[in-house]
Amino acid sequence: MPAKEYTFEEIYRGITAGNYAPVYVLMGEEPYFIDTIEDLLVRYVLNDTERDFNQMIFYGKDSNVLEIMNTARRFPMMAKRQLVIIKEAQELNKIELLSHYLKAPVQSTVLVICHKYKKIDGRKSILADAKKSGIVFESKKIYENKMAGFIVSFMKQRSMDIDAKSAQMLADYVGNNIGRLAQEAEKLLVVFGESASKRITPELIEKNVGISKDYNSFELVNAIATKDILRANRIAIYFDKNEKANANQNVLSVLFNYFTNLMICFYSKDKSERGIMQALNLQWGIQAKDYLSGLYNYKAMKVFDVIHEIRLADAKSKGFGNSSAGTGDIYKELIYKIMH
Repeated sequence: MPAKEYTFEEIYRGITAGNYAPVYVLMGEEPYFIDTIEDLLVRYVLNDTERDFNQMIFYGKDSNVLEIMNTARRFPMMAKRQLVIIKEAQELNKIELLSHYLKAPVQSTVLVICHKYKKIDGRKSILADAKKSGIVFESKKIYENKMAGFIVSFMKQRSMDIDAKSAQMLADYVGNNIGRLAQEAEKLLVVFGESASKRITPELIEKNVGISKDYNSFELVNAIATKDILRANRIAIYFDKNEKANANQNVLSVLFNYFTNLMICFYSKDKSERGIMQALNLQWGIQAKDYLSGLYNYKAMKVFDVIHEIRLADAKSKGFGNSSAGTGDIYKELIYKIMH
């Protein structure tokens, strides 16, 4: 029977309920979840008086496996448990030797292995042994086309509600950087203070995050999808004149995602709102409407050409092709080619 795969929510609930595994292997591309689980364990496993004698932190580059295992095999002093954390475990030499400990971990020790930015090689026995004796968690990046939906649940965990447009505005702003999202969420929590209603709106985001509710990537996609040439150019001019807004909007990435998804829509058998939502794994009908408009206003071959033009614009923005054009000029040229 295959070992259980744990979700972040399951691990969170277990730790906050006081149910600790003797081993946590936290690995993967997304550092936010790894840091959050580590912080939870630091907060819950030991109290302030126990921490001085029973919490040990090792850094992979400066540590050796034998010393870590010897520490993990010690018994706690005047406490039920000890907490042993390996930070930057991806830098630990001969990490696979930890298997000797993982086969029979000490139950009064909570060993936390933080292996960031990549997975541990699955061919090494350390993963199989860790799954038998504790919890292995792979921290995966959230795909950008799923960030808006993730933001809804992320805010709900913090007792905040957010509408579809606001979630998409934030998704366009932070990309799939969850650490950055967490920072913006903390700002909004401070704004709400003790207020009973914590509803995030485009107006609130505009005022406190710095994204215009009318001039952002979300509105640019809508203008292009509906072939509103005047509005699309106004947004491009706004980005050109407001460097901070331009830098934070990931405009070319958002446009590329929209048109590559639109290409999928052209080959979808069911081109209704529901069919588009299923094909693209969208959460709200409002997200599908821009694709329905795109299907009406563009042909598949034009979309193919647009994707090529976006790639060229991206290259120009990075200085390839001896391009001296400014960002605003690149956007204006691209929008002209998309909409004509």
